[in-house]
Amino acid sequence: MTSDRQRLERLWGLATGGIALLLTVGALLFPRLVYDRFLWQYFWGPVEADGRGLSCVARADGETYVPETCTESMTPGVVAEPGYTVVSTVGYAVVLLLLLVGVYFLIDRLDVADDRSFVYAIVPFVFLGGALRTVEDASIAMLEATGTPALPFPYTAAIISPFIYFVVFAITVGALVIAVLAARRGLVADYEAPLGIMGTIALVMTMGYLAVLTVTTDVLTVDWAIPAITLGGATLIAGGVWALTERYAPQVNAGTGRVGAIIIWGHAVDGIANVLTLDWIGGYTPKHVVNAAVRNITRAIQPAWLSEAIGITWPFLPLKVLVATGIVWLFDDRMLEETPRYTVLLLVVVLAVGLGPGTRDFLRATLGI
Repeated sequence: MTSDRQRLERLWGLATGGIALLLTVGALLFPRLVYDRFLWQYFWGPVEADGRGLSCVARADGETYVPETCTESMTPGVVAEPGYTVVSTVGYAVVLLLLLVGVYFLIDRLDVADDRSFVYAIVPFVFLGGALRTVEDASIAMLEATGTPALPFPYTAAIISPFIYFVVFAITVGALVIAVLAARRGLVADYEAPLGIMGTIALVMTMGYLAVLTVTTDVLTVDWAIPAITLGGATLIAGGVWALTERYAPQVNAGTGRVGAIIIWGHAVDGIANVLTLDWIGGYTPKHVVNAAVRNITRAIQPAWLSEAIGITWPFLPLKVLVATGIVWLFDDRMLEETPRYTVLLLVVVLAVGLGPGTRDFLRATLGI
């Protein structure tokens, strides 16, 4: 008899395969409409422009070229610029949702990720995502300074947002499967330790590549104060929040334990990195709507002399910490008991949306790019 889970897995498989088949057939039968004006314009084109360090690229008659102007009404064909659009945002959201559902089915079949300790093994992979994104930033910086990128396009496409999320996603899932198989064959005691080790090795290799670029070129520099302030400050903040909540509101940490402190730490890293890069270092601009809104509101209500002294991004840090603490509070014991794998997966997602971007921001600032 087919179980409810099997039915859901089949439904997920049909939906995922159906979308892929529909787009593939459509691109083959109607390349100008489906590929040029949908897949290329909203998905591949922006990545190509970003990877080549261009303001835009255009496509007409099945060929991609660099236009004289990025104004679409004055350019033959379709124009794509770096960044997200409403269409691409919705598209990536659908794909990520399907991937998350697929991962849930996978970890359920593998009988893993039913304990909060799984989050610790994933932390290196979250750092890895930010580090790989920094590699692409370094490549663009070298292209602008020397005319030659560290990694030529299209190889950099794999580490450009949003494709990098899928790449790190695939690396993590692959490492998880290897670790589980090794544990089941008795090669290791459990899967979490080798999973974390594989993530750490990948992270060290990526950081090693950035170190080589720093030593062999004059484009990248190192400011050790940035990681010291960011990581040290986040540790003090997360430790302080943990101590206060444990003493005065222990129910906040009841469902997550020390994993909650890791999540708050990750979002504090993002908050501090934003304050440093946007107010104190300069040369950076807000990348997200919330960040820009915080700056605009602070600029409007804070006295000009105070803004000149302390900047206008500082409220983003307490906002991140408060929101992260509130989210941690939502994870109670009942959630972990009734839906352990779903809960652990959500904890990983919450950590990633803070620590991932924060890692990229403070690494960019550390390397001066």
